[in-house]
Amino acid sequence: MRRVLINGAGVVGLVTAYELARRGIEVYVFERSKRIGAGASWFAGGMLAPWCERESADEKVERVGATAIEWWKTALPDEVVQEGTLVVAAARDTRELDRFAARTKGHRRLDADQIAELEPDLAGRFSRALYFPREAHLDPREALSSLHDTLIAMGVRFHFGQATDATVDRRVDSHIDCTGPARLPDDAALRGVRGEMLYLRTGDIQLSRPVRFLHPRHPVYVVPRRQGVFMVGATMIESELSGPITARSLMELLNAAYALHPAFGEAQITETGTGIRPAYPDNLPRITKSGSIYSVNGMYRHGFLLSPALAHDVAELLLNPDHRSEFYDEP
Repeated sequence: MRRVLINGAGVVGLVTAYELARRGIEVYVFERSKRIGAGASWFAGGMLAPWCERESADEKVERVGATAIEWWKTALPDEVVQEGTLVVAAARDTRELDRFAARTKGHRRLDADQIAELEPDLAGRFSRALYFPREAHLDPREALSSLHDTLIAMGVRFHFGQATDATVDRRVDSHIDCTGPARLPDDAALRGVRGEMLYLRTGDIQLSRPVRFLHPRHPVYVVPRRQGVFMVGATMIESELSGPITARSLMELLNAAYALHPAFGEAQITETGTGIRPAYPDNLPRITKSGSIYSVNGMYRHGFLLSPALAHDVAELLLNPDHRSEFYDEP
């Protein structure tokens, strides 16, 4: 039986482990942290929104990302909510809505009555919106935990709190590096993009789907979680500095949430967080190879959306070196 060692237990590492294990490969996952969810994946929005992302992303993100929804529904059927995405803007920023519509497809235009029917708690707040009905979302923390449990049931062996093990290292045929920002010092093409987010809890508003609130300078999204919790994110700062959320970002996120609905002004801030997301110059991921080591990196802001396609490709490359992948950089 073929044996593969994966470094990194973020979304890319776990999804890659799933693709390998279901092909009958013996998989070992090593993670420096002592638990699942120590990296940027833990602070992700979890939006499976390829059509919305096309507004600022390459067409590959839309085309390849569209397959991710079914992948997640198959792997974790209880975790995916497919209620679409709602995109709104303040009355003074309706040009942003037209610009967003011109750069995307797969949406329907809604008037005030249709918005109220879709999201009753937003009734009377917006006169126009875009609705992307095919999009979906999941809670990254629940998804990562569920995927971890699924992988254990599939026979994948996890080693937390260590980068590798000499005994295991000698037994495996190939290595896959999914360590994300840990590769920044070693890959000159990678850069870090800092994302900041917060969690709010309130019982005064309910949303059934992610809502993107457009603004010329500070567009944000609000994603519903369970028990009246909402994830508000996310900044994109060209920086590799980690640490707590900045005061500026906190104010921008809170102001945007309040503009979406004043009830957020009375919400409790239950958590803030930051994560460094590695990206290549074109903001598209790459699979690279050096010796027997494959590296999957550069997911930028599309970890949950693009990891199924990248994991499929790296699994196929291991089994068939002639497999063609548009994300693979030939050595």
